[in-house]
Amino acid sequence: MTLATEHCEACQAGAPQVSDDELAELIKDIPDWQPITRDGMLQLQRSFKFKTFRAALDFTNQVGELAESEGHHPEIVTEWGKTTVTWWTHKIKGLHRNDFICAAKTDALV
Repeated sequence: MTLATEHCEACQAGAPQVSDDELAELIKDIPDWQPITRDGMLQLQRSFKFKTFRAALDFTNQVGELAESEGHHPEIVTEWGKTTVTWWTHKIKGLHRNDFICAAKTDALV
């Protein structure tokens, strides 16, 4: 099963973050995403380039719909010709498998 075909599971505070070994394995399925640390939390981030603001905005709205359908919500920054999406799990202040699933689903939108 690929990440893009999976669905997010309900995540509770105290759920385990992905281990370093899991991170190394899961990132192989989403190679264009960068693990970043911000405010002490590991997150997944990727910028998508578009020819117009309208195209970036349309993509932003698609990511928003994805987030609502999965019950998992990213940070989305929309600029002229670019949308940056950052996934992490707020409840555990780091990365969960759900973030990788949503990153793969985000890739599938392009």
